[in-house]
Amino acid sequence: MSEGFVADASVGVAWAAYSQASEATDQLLEKVAAGTPLVVPTLWPFEVANSLLVLLRRKRILAEERDRALDALGRLPLVVDDEGCRLAFAKMSELAVEHGLSVYDAAYLELALRRKLPLASRDDALCKAAKDRRVKLLL
Repeated sequence: MSEGFVADASVGVAWAAYSQASEATDQLLEKVAAGTPLVVPTLWPFEVANSLLVLLRRKRILAEERDRALDALGRLPLVVDDEGCRLAFAKMSELAVEHGLSVYDAAYLELALRRKLPLASRDDALCKAAKDRRVKLLL
């Protein structure tokens, strides 16, 4: 089993909504199912659940699809990093300013940097910031 990887909310949504999925995101989900740790900040479940709610409200997914997705995502063996909460006013805010990110996106970058883990994201700005910081990208 590897040390794991950090995945942002865009990856969680890709696992839940077929319209967002790709072969690469499917392969990451298979790794998690096989035991590779999925390391996420405490905000990850909130962001993913909210994104699915937005997709439902925009009629891009059905209520049944959202319910199934929430159930499946809720069963993932997440490694939730609660240390990041103490860094929101310092390191994460600094990373956000430095790289033009939201503090939410900076939370994923900070976690990958601190734990020395690769990052999976479909967000262009976050991927650029990760490259600038020499964080290995999985997508």
